[in-house]
Amino acid sequence: MITKRPGRDGKVLVTFAIPAAIWADSISVVGDFNNWDELATPLRQTETGWIATVELEAGRAYEYRYLFDGAEWHNDWQADAYVSNRFGGDNSVVVTPDFASPEPDYPEERVIPFNRGRLRHASTG
Repeated sequence: MITKRPGRDGKVLVTFAIPAAIWADSISVVGDFNNWDELATPLRQTETGWIATVELEAGRAYEYRYLFDGAEWHNDWQADAYVSNRFGGDNSVVVTPDFASPEPDYPEERVIPFNRGRLRHASTG
């Protein structure tokens, strides 16, 4: 399972989580974001499951998979998408949104209702 929330400097904090019911001695998330390094991003085991959070660039799609016990590759069945890989299987994909909200675009003048149905122009600048 993946969750996303705004990070620093326009980046996205992505949390990868595996339920506690999954039995393994170790689980890592391996993908584009860590150059497919099997040791770079281990998930830590908690009472509620396995978890790791990484900070990724916004507005991108990253391929990844989980590696159980250094030998078994698994997809995230709640990923944003899936793409074929060169080994004849599929990779999970996480898409990082751009959480930065644009500044509101206010016109130079706005119309403000006056108390008797008359309109008055007021400058906002």
